[in-house]
Amino acid sequence: MKIGVVIHGPEVIDSGQAKAIIDILSAEGEVCARLGGTMGRTAVIDAGLENLIDTSQRLKPSESIGALSATSDVVFLLNHGKTTETGRAFGNIVISNLQDMDNKPLVHIERPGCPDGEIISWNTSASTHAIKMSSVLDMKMSERSMFTIKPMQIETDGQRTIRKISGVHMGENILVNGVVIGKAETENIGIVVENGFVTSIEGGTVKEHGIEKLHNYENKVPIDIKSAWVKSGSLRRSDFTPRIGRNIESSIDSGSSTCGKVVMIDHAAEYCFELADGAQFAVTVGDDTTSIAGDILYRLGIPIIGITDGDFDGLSQNTHIYPGSIILRLRSGHDDIVGRHIIEELFGGKNTASFDTFKILKRKIIKIAGDSIISFVHY
Repeated sequence: MKIGVVIHGPEVIDSGQAKAIIDILSAEGEVCARLGGTMGRTAVIDAGLENLIDTSQRLKPSESIGALSATSDVVFLLNHGKTTETGRAFGNIVISNLQDMDNKPLVHIERPGCPDGEIISWNTSASTHAIKMSSVLDMKMSERSMFTIKPMQIETDGQRTIRKISGVHMGENILVNGVVIGKAETENIGIVVENGFVTSIEGGTVKEHGIEKLHNYENKVPIDIKSAWVKSGSLRRSDFTPRIGRNIESSIDSGSSTCGKVVMIDHAAEYCFELADGAQFAVTVGDDTTSIAGDILYRLGIPIIGITDGDFDGLSQNTHIYPGSIILRLRSGHDDIVGRHIIEELFGGKNTASFDTFKILKRKIIKIAGDSIISFVHY
């Protein structure tokens, strides 16, 4: 039997449950496991599962299920939501995005290892597989018929669209395409978009600077809220021990090491793996971007020059920065300004460039930042 496994998010990996379930399924047949999402990818590296879980493609869970359905006899979806209800809501959205939900048996394993975890049989043909895993994992089983499959909650009125978000806790950050656009004041949140631009958040407060970032500042780029990646809370809730994937054999501290390819990561930490491919160093812009990208690049052995101004939303916890990195703290509101100057003057408006040495790169960035610099932090 050929078994497809789609893993969503880092928590089910950090808990050790993903590996345990893959091992169980491997005794039943040939397993092909895939994962999507940046933070999930760091969890795979930390757990040393790169050879077991394919992280090479940036696919949504529904897309991964569709791809695996073509070659698998059954597909399992592994997730660890904040609660069973949020996990169930996640499964609802994934299932509603499938072109053919009855193509192959689909079993959803939610919050494995937790007392409130459950196994959901999303289609009739999955029942036998779900019952067996329920017995093996000692988890309760829920049938699709127990609750209604609901598509993404979208309300449209002319050019005004509201996307509802489920499973939000009060005080959590609201993210769209990896950018914090506001904070939840209630558990009933709706992102209001008019003509492609976020104008308000029902049940929450808007972060104007985040809205500017989302729409690329003066370029005013609209978004499709129906297909946008929307999330609440932190990016990785579980405890973990980071693992360096590779090391750079150069003397960074001396400042004389050859730079080679340098990548610019400007409020796009979720694309960090792709952007940093083949890079020796990175420049990161924004407090959360520097924290998240720096932590990801730690796994790849890539030092950074971070441009921050204290506007930190706390998306990433237990952050690690690779030795030899330097973080510049600028005056409030200056990280984006300096970041744009760096892109234009040093990178020619592109995401990558080459420099002779790390010392030259650092000197040029410090010159651009000028008197907006408040302090330095060396790692």
